[in-house]
Amino acid sequence: MPQTGQPRFVPAVVETLREGYGLGRLRQDALAGLTVAIVALPLSMAIAIAAGGTPAMGLYTAIVGGFIISALGGSRYQIGGPAGAFIVLVAGTIAQHGISGMIVATMMAGVIMATIGFFRLGSYIKFIPYPVTVGFSAGIAVIIFSSQIKDLLGLTLSEPEPAHIVDKLPVLWQSLPSANAVTIALAVSTIALIIGLKRFAPRLPNLLIAVVVTSLAAAGLGLPTPTIESAFGAVPAGLPMPSLPQIDTALMIAVLPNAIAFALLGAIEALLSAVVADGMTGRRHNSNMELVAQGAANIAVGFFGGMVATGTIARTATNVRGGAHGPVAGMLHAVFILLFMLVAAPLVGFVPLASLAGVLAMVAWNMIERDAIVSLLRSSRADSAVLVVTLALTVFRDLTEAIVVGVALGAILFIHRMSKAAEVVEQRSLEAEDTTETLDPEIVIYRIRGAFFFGATATVGAVLERISDKYRGLLIDFSDVTLIDSSAAHLIEQLVHKAEKRGVDIMLTGTTHDLRVQLFAHGLKPPKVGYESRIAPGLRKLRHKLNQSAAASDLDIITA
Repeated sequence: MPQTGQPRFVPAVVETLREGYGLGRLRQDALAGLTVAIVALPLSMAIAIAAGGTPAMGLYTAIVGGFIISALGGSRYQIGGPAGAFIVLVAGTIAQHGISGMIVATMMAGVIMATIGFFRLGSYIKFIPYPVTVGFSAGIAVIIFSSQIKDLLGLTLSEPEPAHIVDKLPVLWQSLPSANAVTIALAVSTIALIIGLKRFAPRLPNLLIAVVVTSLAAAGLGLPTPTIESAFGAVPAGLPMPSLPQIDTALMIAVLPNAIAFALLGAIEALLSAVVADGMTGRRHNSNMELVAQGAANIAVGFFGGMVATGTIARTATNVRGGAHGPVAGMLHAVFILLFMLVAAPLVGFVPLASLAGVLAMVAWNMIERDAIVSLLRSSRADSAVLVVTLALTVFRDLTEAIVVGVALGAILFIHRMSKAAEVVEQRSLEAEDTTETLDPEIVIYRIRGAFFFGATATVGAVLERISDKYRGLLIDFSDVTLIDSSAAHLIEQLVHKAEKRGVDIMLTGTTHDLRVQLFAHGLKPPKVGYESRIAPGLRKLRHKLNQSAAASDLDIITA
């Protein structure tokens, strides 16, 4: 279902323009877009390189994907582009299926995300337990950092660098003697500049300044260290002409698991980023419209040879802090990156790979929510287990598997906690107005409280089954039941039939319309005319007293 109070499939930019858009707001968005573009420029190249692509691939993604996500999205402040979370997935896809396979998987992921949005399933993707997102982010951070060790230290490997961390670390360890002191100095200088600027000049674009300073130092001093141009050639000065990649059925089938992983992670990242923006601004995004935009962006990115685009939390937060008014800021951020390519493409080739590795090392550090991890580890063993399992699976197994297992564990823990919250209270007296009256010895009242669902049926059923032969009447009060599912309704239906065989009359009270629908669907029927003469006298008397009580005057179903 779409978000309450929001139009169906109407981009946020349309709503923004309807409110009135003048020169002042354009100036706000232009300044915010320029700020984000300065941050996104080095990040986009660094992420693409770490994923096994080229710097141009990251820039194409930021320009095309970023523009479409802002133009069509359901969030006013979302900034789209390449994300660090995809480094491992994209690198693995390129290793398996090549650049063309990765592009096909990206476009297929776009179709999947758009389909999820059109079927209004976006709201459900956000239902991911907090320990899962924290563990997942920390695991990705570990993987990103491990992927940058080679460029941070300037190592020369005797064999291709393995993608999996378990295989990667021994190879890196064996190559430590080849470490380059100049490269290490550049990487350390980059990290030190980022930290220092963030602390003493937080308004300045620390990432870009750090990269520019270290690049000037490397070029001016003629330092022997790998650069973007030496590793990848010259960066193109603009976008390529759009073209459809070579697609065949066999390749589509082969990359389908990768496409599903792209779509799942992309949807989660985008909606989490939109939620962060909502929290910073007090606005509400349209989840389904956002996913349709994400899908359209990834389909378009494939025509330009880019990688997966999604909403990025850090750049979105930068956009909000930069004073953005609406989606025009995100659209302009993409335009500014394109202008940077047109003007400064030859200069980009002088950027040392060690500088970009330093940028990603800081990105990885910032992705680890250290305070959240400590809080979760202190809060409960269950949440700690979900966190640790998700983190371990992310690092040592697979990102998709980590999400699926983490969500499954979180759901099981939630069901367990909810089932504990459900209770059945036996009552042998009737409290009405200011008096308490003892019930007929043949009559008992059971009040069910909490969520009455499949996780609680065993607990509730065990209590209700204790109806002794000495009881001729049973009243079950549903007034405090917050929800009921088909398993619980089936349990009540079975209980009624067993009671009928044993000559016990049952009265149900406090039922809502939805509860009655469930019960009728499982075979229970409204009472027939003349039922009062057939029920136990004590139960008939109790019904009369309850009907006189304002707190319990809704005797909706009586089964006798």
